[in-house]
Amino acid sequence: MIITATELKTNLGKYLEMSMEEEILITKNGKIVAQLSQPNAEKLAILKTLVGFAKSVNVPDDDADIIRAERLSRK
Repeated sequence: MIITATELKTNLGKYLEMSMEEEILITKNGKIVAQLSQPNAEKLAILKTLVGFAKSVNVPDDDADIIRAERLSRK
């Protein structure tokens, strides 16, 4: 969706809610100057492509514990 900066100022709450579902492009003087979107939208899109994939991978419990420990140590 494309909106003007004035429209955003007038209805900020409405567009914040909408940005959880779709990307909002903000224009000023006819040019796109900003984008309002969900912070993790790109990560969620990748995750959605992987749903169901992990279930098909057979990982022994011991290996799963090692993988989990490695993942947690990276944070």
